[in-house]
Amino acid sequence: MNKIRLGLIGLGAVGQVHLQNCLKLPNAELVAVADVSKKALKRAQNMGVPDVFEDYHKLVDYSNVDAVIIALPTHLHRECFIAASERHKHILIEKPLARNVNEGKDLLLSAQKHGIKVMVGYPLRFDNSFQELKSTIEKGELGEIQIAYATNIGNGPFFHRADTGAPTPVPQWWWNKDLTGGGALMDLGSHMIDLSRWFFGNVQSVKSYLGYRYKLDQEDHAICILKFESGQECIITVGWFSQQTRIEVEVSGTAGHAITSHSPRNKFETGLRLMLRRPSGFQLAYIKEIQHFVDSLQKDENPSPSCENALKDVEVIEHAYSNQFMMDTFT
Repeated sequence: MNKIRLGLIGLGAVGQVHLQNCLKLPNAELVAVADVSKKALKRAQNMGVPDVFEDYHKLVDYSNVDAVIIALPTHLHRECFIAASERHKHILIEKPLARNVNEGKDLLLSAQKHGIKVMVGYPLRFDNSFQELKSTIEKGELGEIQIAYATNIGNGPFFHRADTGAPTPVPQWWWNKDLTGGGALMDLGSHMIDLSRWFFGNVQSVKSYLGYRYKLDQEDHAICILKFESGQECIITVGWFSQQTRIEVEVSGTAGHAITSHSPRNKFETGLRLMLRRPSGFQLAYIKEIQHFVDSLQKDENPSPSCENALKDVEVIEHAYSNQFMMDTFT
C-alpha cells in the first residue's frame, strides 16, 4: 500500500512535535513543510524534508501532498483549512477547531462540500492512562458515575518555546482575545471538555466562573460545571498560573472511585528517554494520534476526533462564556 504523503503547516512548538513524529511513521512520508521562519525551515530540511515553503498556499497547491497537518495559531485556522479543503487535501488540525461556533461551522461545511476527511488534534484521547479510564467507566467497574473532576493547570503562554526550542518572548497574538477566541478556557478547557464528552456524551448545560489573576483581556483561569444528558456532572478547572503542570481526571461512581493523572517526567528521565528514542507520556500520545490519522486515510475510514466533535467543544465553550456565575461579595 502506498505511503500517505503529508504536508506540515506551522513549525511552532506543537509543529515541531509533529515534525519529529511524522518522520517516524512507517506508512507515511513527510514531503513538505511550510512556515514563515527560515530557521525552522532550514532545520526541517536538515532532518530530511524534501520541500519547504514560506507560504503555505504553495504547499496546499502541491500535487505531491495527500494530507496536511495544520499547526497554526487559531486565528489562522479558517483561511488555511478552507484553502486545503478546496484542494481536496485531508486535514489534521490542532485544537481548538476555531475561535467561535460560526467560524467552526465554516470549516465543517467546507470539509463536507469537498468530501475530505478531518481529524482534530486531541492527544489526551491517545494517552494510555485516559484510555484505560474510559474502558473502566464503560465496563461499569465504578458503577453509575455521578461526579467527575477534570483539571488542566500549567503556565500557559507565559513560558513560550519558539522554533529554537528555547524560551522566547511570547507572540503578541496570545494576548489578543479577538485572535485567540478566549483565554485558558479556550486553550486548556477544550482538552478537558473534549475528554469529558468522550467519557460521558453530550453536554446538557454549562455554567462557568472566569478569573483574571493577571488582569489580561482574556481569562487566565476558569471553572466550569458541566451537566451531561446522561446525568453526570463534571467540574472542569483550568489555569495558566502554575509553574508545575497538572492534568488529572477524577471519577466517582456508585461502586467505586478512580483518579488518572498525567505529570511531566523529571528532566533526567525525559532526557534519557529522548536519547534512547523511547517516547513516553504526551510524546507517545502524539505519535499514536498522527498514526491513527494516517492509518484511517489508508483504510479510507473517518478518523476520530472528528470536525463535528470538535465543533461541539467550541459550542460548549461559547455557552460557558455566556453563562457565568455571578460572584457575590460577603460583607
